[in-house]
Amino acid sequence: MALAFLFAGQGAQKVGMGKSLFESSEAARALYNEANRVLGWDLTKVSFEGPEAELTQTKVCQPALFVHGLALAAAVKEIGKWPEASFALGLSLGEITALTAARVFDFATGLEVVAERGRLMQLACEQSTGGMAAVIGEDRTKIAELCAEFDVEAANFNAPGQIIISGEKAKIEAAVTAAKACGTKKVMILNVAGAYHSRLMEPARTAFAAYLETVKIGVPTFPVFTNTTGQAVSTPDEIRSALAKQVVSSVLWEDCMRNAAAAGATEFLELGPGGVLAGLARRTNKEWSVKSIAEFSDLAA
Repeated sequence: MALAFLFAGQGAQKVGMGKSLFESSEAARALYNEANRVLGWDLTKVSFEGPEAELTQTKVCQPALFVHGLALAAAVKEIGKWPEASFALGLSLGEITALTAARVFDFATGLEVVAERGRLMQLACEQSTGGMAAVIGEDRTKIAELCAEFDVEAANFNAPGQIIISGEKAKIEAAVTAAKACGTKKVMILNVAGAYHSRLMEPARTAFAAYLETVKIGVPTFPVFTNTTGQAVSTPDEIRSALAKQVVSSVLWEDCMRNAAAAGATEFLELGPGGVLAGLARRTNKEWSVKSIAEFSDLAA
């Protein structure tokens, strides 16, 4: 078996995530305690108790999901129920979690990178009026036409027929209205703070790229697939470039999954608070062996 870890992106967070993990796993508890020290604020309290409005803030939920994902990975290793990972993938911020799992960053450095990314993206959200919408049942060509007509961008290619668009709020609303009028199967505005993975995040990309130049980046111990191309990245320069570009470019999640399978991944395990990524994987290829850690009571997320 060649196991691939899947790490969640922003939007997967929920109040209470990690509480039972913290209580039951010594390895997970150690990471949460280190996270509190590195961040200088009580991540455990916000993750376990909320309030939801605080946990949902970009600058909070990104570190919270990063720590939760790696705490789950540590607990999985601790109980020895699964083999060591041979691959890792992460959706949006989850890409940094995946890179940290592959030892590109040590835990503290990875957390600092995520915290800075979250801070910069929240600032970019506050400086613009952006929105996002899910478009279900259309292919990439149709979405490209819709984006071109309304001057918005495709933010996520999550699975066949599941694509997210992003841009100025008024333009997203106009695109949604037009898509509905054209008979699109399902289209809905998402409850998000801004236009992630669009040009409205350019201020965050610029600042994050400069920040990454100061960060020590290692070589992954196993393949990690980047959202920007769907391909594995292996050198520090490739990783640095991909992480900065990812802030404003489309998340090619379907491509990441297909390329991991083509590279030899035979089983996928989602390490997050829910089962969204497992669901996308099953939608992409029903033949894949996919599990979510949230399905197991002994590691309740």
